[in-house]
Amino acid sequence: MPGKIERNSYEKSWERRWEGSCRLSCVLGISRNSCILRLRKEIYYEFCDYCTAAVSGMGSSLMIFVLTLLFSMPLGLLVAFGRMSKIKPLQAVIKVFIAILRGTPLMLQLLVVNFAPYYLFRISLPRWYRFAAIIIGFSINYAAYFAEIYRSGIESIPKGQYEAASVLGYNKNQTFFRIIFPQMVKRVLPPVTNEVITLVKDTSLAFVLAYEEMFTVAKQIASARTSIMPLFVAGVFYFIFNAVVAFAMERIEKKLSYYH
Repeated sequence: MPGKIERNSYEKSWERRWEGSCRLSCVLGISRNSCILRLRKEIYYEFCDYCTAAVSGMGSSLMIFVLTLLFSMPLGLLVAFGRMSKIKPLQAVIKVFIAILRGTPLMLQLLVVNFAPYYLFRISLPRWYRFAAIIIGFSINYAAYFAEIYRSGIESIPKGQYEAASVLGYNKNQTFFRIIFPQMVKRVLPPVTNEVITLVKDTSLAFVLAYEEMFTVAKQIASARTSIMPLFVAGVFYFIFNAVVAFAMERIEKKLSYYH
């Protein structure tokens, strides 16, 4: 009929399954309830297959997540020190570094890290470098964001804290790690939590270097089976992943709220 919207292939495929099952049930003399039960089992088993595939890809996403945090958080602190340095050339270089990393897409940065060695120096890199490029790209990108968060936290500490530490005979290192750093961690935890949650979702950008993480696996299955269900399953896994991260960060934040 004119104006009628054509149903997508996913709906048509399940309609064909339903018709085929019903015809088979009529031929074999099976009741309609048995037909419905068999179709439900098919849907359940297919959903389990999608979950199994998502779990296999989640291991890769989890590895990117953990290694990125492991490298980017300490690197962000070093970048923050450079940003606050009294050496003007170093401060200018770090400022440009942060501006570039925060002002360009992470996807582009991953491509640059992966292909720059070949196009600039004609170096043929091994296959495993693709994963290394992902970790390097994610780490330097998130280090730039963490650096600005750390800097804001450090600069929010009153000057009186430094003066009190000096009166107590603390040197600069002791003042920072015993007085300033614990207070800074407490203050920057909420924005750091936001970045960590964003990182969970950004792991899907690894597909740009043909690395098979969870979302890439879901897209491959969705294309092969002409079904959108694998993408929904991947979305559920990302939501659970983020919920766990948010819960853990909230517990840490409450533990550090010892004056409230």
